[in-house]
Amino acid sequence: MGELLNSEQAANVLGVRPQTLACWRLYGKGPAFAKIGRLVRYDRRTLEDWVRKNTVSGEAV
Repeated sequence: MGELLNSEQAANVLGVRPQTLACWRLYGKGPAFAKIGRLVRYDRRTLEDWVRKNTVSGEAV
């Protein structure tokens, strides 16, 4: 497991608002996260993998 980030830190890595991550969690979208008690944490490596998997070339758009 890599570095664990809170929602604000994860949002900064992805370039979105923390509220966007909260919506993604609510609707089962976005990167995987861990619940530790009431805390939500994102593994930095998981975020990076998620971005890679969701990167498309200009041809696919």
